[in-house]
Amino acid sequence: MKILMVCLGNICRSPLAHGILAHLVEEEGLDWTVESAGTGDWHVGQGPDRRSVSVAKKYGVDIAAQRARLFDYDFFDQYDHIFVMDESNYRDVTALARNEEERGKVKMFLLEGVVPDPYFDESLFEPVYHLVENRCRELLNELVDTTRTN
Repeated sequence: MKILMVCLGNICRSPLAHGILAHLVEEEGLDWTVESAGTGDWHVGQGPDRRSVSVAKKYGVDIAAQRARLFDYDFFDQYDHIFVMDESNYRDVTALARNEEERGKVKMFLLEGVVPDPYFDESLFEPVYHLVENRCRELLNELVDTTRTN
């Protein structure tokens, strides 16, 4: 299974989701690929925001080696599931889809609401980490259940 996490700049939210889910997948011994991308190109090639790196490290997740990249329509061919952090990411990603099947791969990361962007508010990094971690745990269980029934 190949999973892509998407946010705006690919330096705060999606690297956390990428790192946390990849960590959980590794703990479970699953042969899955988890990666991330952004809908904006401002940070391409840069590592995650130092505050995301710091909060992830605090909980035993290393995201420092990740590098920001821009979402590309070819990703629809490469990934089974594409999870976006907010409505603007959803609109931007689905606008690149070439057909209904590709649009169907794109889902909101949270079942309800959006993952707040902590970039301009340092106090949000810790709560965002926990929000993302909780959803990654749920998502792992949902996806494992899906693979067992298919």
